[in-house]
Amino acid sequence: MRDFKKYDIWNLSHELTLEIYSISNQFPNSEIYGLTSQIRRASSSIPTNIAEGCGRDSDAEFSRFLTIALGSASETEYLLILLKDLIYVDNTSFESLTVKGNLIKRKIFSLKQKLNN
Repeated sequence: MRDFKKYDIWNLSHELTLEIYSISNQFPNSEIYGLTSQIRRASSSIPTNIAEGCGRDSDAEFSRFLTIALGSASETEYLLILLKDLIYVDNTSFESLTVKGNLIKRKIFSLKQKLNN
């Protein structure tokens, strides 16, 4: 069994989720059941799927959960673009979160490659 807390991608994605929770506190109340909820669910799905995959029995199963985490990272990336265009996040926050999200995606892809070889 793998310890998900030892994976750099889990730590990075957990930090990203915490930052998204923090910035989303500033979104309009009208978005509480819309974009606030959606970006929180998408971002938290990244470390959640990494953790769940670590609890599985095989590299193939772990890889499948990494694929799901990668999809959630892409969903988070789009939602950040939308939030920037709606002027719910400033350019500095957008850039910082996007850089972190892209790093996470690259690291997930790299780990998937290692598992599949």
